[in-house]
Amino acid sequence: MSKVEIYTKQSCGFCIRAKKLLDMKKVDYTEYPVDMGGAKKTEMVERAGGRMTVPQIFIDGRHIGGCDALMALEYDGKLDALLAA
Repeated sequence: MSKVEIYTKQSCGFCIRAKKLLDMKKVDYTEYPVDMGGAKKTEMVERAGGRMTVPQIFIDGRHIGGCDALMALEYDGKLDALLAA
């Protein structure tokens, strides 16, 4: 199973939606809350090529993008292959 990382904020609807999809697929993921900024927020921005919005999702170190990108992968039938790698 792939290593999934997601940077989130507690009150973010897109974060909740992305985590819900991962939970429905029974995917283990590491969540990094960035509500208060700090080192994890800086790390997220660097890893995501300057993107500051949440969620930012990574699968095996590859930047996927946000919730819409994750949902598009699911819709296109490509998410399961990424998660199984």
